[in-house]
Amino acid sequence: MRLPADFPAPPPVGIGWRHAHYQQVLQERPPLDFLEVHSENFFAPGGASRAVLEAGRAHCDISLHGVGLSLGAAQGLDPWHLAQLKQLVCQIEPVRVSDHAAFARALLGGQTVHAADLLPLPFTHAALRVLIDNVQQAQDALQRPLAIENLSACFQWRDAEMDEPTFLNQLATRSGCQLLVDVNNVFVNARNAQYRGENADPVAAAQRWIDQIHPAHVAELHLAGHADLGDIVIDDHGSRVSEPVWALYAHAQRRFANAPTLIEWDTGVPDLAVLLDEARLARLRACESLTPQSAAPLTPAVTA
Repeated sequence: MRLPADFPAPPPVGIGWRHAHYQQVLQERPPLDFLEVHSENFFAPGGASRAVLEAGRAHCDISLHGVGLSLGAAQGLDPWHLAQLKQLVCQIEPVRVSDHAAFARALLGGQTVHAADLLPLPFTHAALRVLIDNVQQAQDALQRPLAIENLSACFQWRDAEMDEPTFLNQLATRSGCQLLVDVNNVFVNARNAQYRGENADPVAAAQRWIDQIHPAHVAELHLAGHADLGDIVIDDHGSRVSEPVWALYAHAQRRFANAPTLIEWDTGVPDLAVLLDEARLARLRACESLTPQSAAPLTPAVTA
């Protein structure tokens, strides 16, 4: 579909490039601005995985998104993990490198234990100092800024000394990093707060969260589906983007105009055509959000 002539240029849009679509993407070269992969899946030097990534890079920007750097770990970064990431970054020269405001490693009984999950940080000054130190160490090693993503939290720590947007703004200001705003995570957390009786309108609460983030810090947005189980919402990346998240995305694009946008889908990965349709919708929704309200509605999503 062609955009109307008076529409603003759409933001760069990409998809999470998963194993099921490696060959199809290389063969068909769909109209995407970038492909995002999980960094840790490509740590092994050489071999088939690196060859695929090099082939993808030949015709599309690559974004490296980490899930294991454990930037909030009080005992510091894992030197091996950081060294592998540095080698990958040097070879692939990605358009962005990102990870999470989370920890995955901690000392237990004098030994380092890996949780195999992204665990939330307490929004305290002490936790912020740890995160800043680790982010700066990683940025020094990689010789580039990281984009740090807000988390879909499975629990909350007590005795917070600030709210999450303040925590993230301080992180970006003091470390020089960028922020990756996961719009779906913002909504999931707001909806779970509603189930706990902490707010009446999760969309309005999520909009207030976004309004507190300084636009100059934001390098990318993430969109994904979630599972609403009736008393808890799980960020499972296993379905199309929901209408409340699309509405929040429009608000985010007005706040962070033309921020690059990624479609994530990690559970029950569908046909590539479904991801490409979500990418198409992200472009159109972003353009709608920056266009006068009198503009005609755009073509709805095709049915999966």
